[in-house]
Amino acid sequence: MVKNCFLFSIFILFISIKNSFSQPLNKKQVFSRQDTLRGTINEERKWWDVQHYVIDVEPDYASQSIKGQVVITFKVISSGNKMQIDLQEPMNLDEAVFENSKLQFSREENVFYIQFPKSLSKNSLNQIHLKFSGTPRKAINPPWDGGWIWKKDEQGNPWMSVACQGLGASVWYPCKDHQSDEPDLGASLKMIVPDSLVAVGNGRLTEKKDAGNGKMAYTWEVKNPINNYNIIPYIGKYVNWNEIYEGEKGKLDCSYWVLDYNIEKAKKQFEQVKPMLKSFEYWFGPYPFYEDGYKLVESPHLGMEHQSAVAYGNKFMNGYLGRDLSGSGWGKKWDFIIIHESGHEWWGNNITSKDIADMWVHEGFTNYSETLFTESQFGKAAADEYLQGIRKGIRNDKPITGQYDVNNEGSGDMYNKGGNMLHTIRQLIDNDEKFRSILRGLNKNYYHQTVTGKQVENYISKKSGIDLSKIFDQYLRTIRIPVFEYKLNGSQLSYRWNNCVPGFNMSLKLDDGTKLYPTEKWKTKTIKSIKDEIFVDKNFYIKVQKS
Repeated sequence: MVKNCFLFSIFILFISIKNSFSQPLNKKQVFSRQDTLRGTINEERKWWDVQHYVIDVEPDYASQSIKGQVVITFKVISSGNKMQIDLQEPMNLDEAVFENSKLQFSREENVFYIQFPKSLSKNSLNQIHLKFSGTPRKAINPPWDGGWIWKKDEQGNPWMSVACQGLGASVWYPCKDHQSDEPDLGASLKMIVPDSLVAVGNGRLTEKKDAGNGKMAYTWEVKNPINNYNIIPYIGKYVNWNEIYEGEKGKLDCSYWVLDYNIEKAKKQFEQVKPMLKSFEYWFGPYPFYEDGYKLVESPHLGMEHQSAVAYGNKFMNGYLGRDLSGSGWGKKWDFIIIHESGHEWWGNNITSKDIADMWVHEGFTNYSETLFTESQFGKAAADEYLQGIRKGIRNDKPITGQYDVNNEGSGDMYNKGGNMLHTIRQLIDNDEKFRSILRGLNKNYYHQTVTGKQVENYISKKSGIDLSKIFDQYLRTIRIPVFEYKLNGSQLSYRWNNCVPGFNMSLKLDDGTKLYPTEKWKTKTIKSIKDEIFVDKNFYIKVQKS
């Protein structure tokens, strides 16, 4: 019985690690009209551009319901008078008001169509006021199976938040729920909560006032563009402290919010923030949101990259809940959630993919930020070992890129395989200063922008001076790992690429520094002092086969 319990525990641990990087929408194979409505910029979406959100919400812990209102400031960019607003069942849109008049609207499952009395003037700025209420989807296993989180802390106090990446912000408030349209001028979030609790949001606290009936209203505001799914309430028995980081753009306000009984161990664990910021500013450029500050907020789930209010739930341990996902030993030298989720401030929050089919832009680069942080703290050899160690989590179950226009993410391999692809490209560039300039250049050129995956691919090819199109095709759009096939005949080495996309011609380095330029056709090279086999530089994510 003891043995069976042990084996069951190991199985649960394996499943937990396997699912650590799984995405909420990557298993769907058949798509519905709702997927298209959510994933496409259609006629009801393309004529207006979100400029700003003002969100007010009041949760009721006892009934696990919420109510509130949203004011959307939008710019008219083309002719249109029918607006699609996303709000997922079972939430309700109660009222839509424009210029003091109530508008008619109809519902199609998770979508509302609001009818304006006439087409609005091109380039005009307008506001629509939306009231909403209901019992939002409850998060079962956040952040992977997301929704509104209703929990209690260790002392029995209410603890609430939201995790909705992939699932979408429309799970709890009405919005234009598509990654390509961020509010250009930022957003504010007001939370009305019991006065025994504290409410924390993105950006900076702009107002705290008595709301009557034993409640307080907290208003937080971000000045920068922000993904819908990043606008998140945190409500609990929070305390905080602050510090200043002297960064590339000057003084960066760092603020930390944790449950009151965790403050001492949090202060110790969060000492990793400054080394993280130093490393990432070196590799990626200045922290992208100085105006809004940097914040870690203890959360009732493992973690998420909520812009300027990163969710932290790693129990103040190094590794991933105390485990090293690489098996190399290096992954327990630092706190996975602090490093990984903060990396998203550059990759995902600063640079955002227009379609979630290109979420590798978020997760591949952020996964690689773990390797770069390890390198900055412990050297290249340690970073290489960490990077090679996480390969065991790659499943090659399906392509990293998902299907476009249906709100579909690709394989969870976008993490570990995406990071290994970028490390392989780094070997091809073979110039770390150039590689670093590319990472910094991406964050500078696409600062606070939404992009396509192809834009990122083309930028890296152009700046590296190497046509990497076949490498991207191989690793992003197929599940085949290229095989370096070779034969030995005395000092003669014959070699080629196999199991690859047509035209694949990635160069390769042996562990002795010898460079090879394989193609799909056999090539021959004379190599001195060769023995029974050759060894390829392990930093290339490939397979090697002796024929």
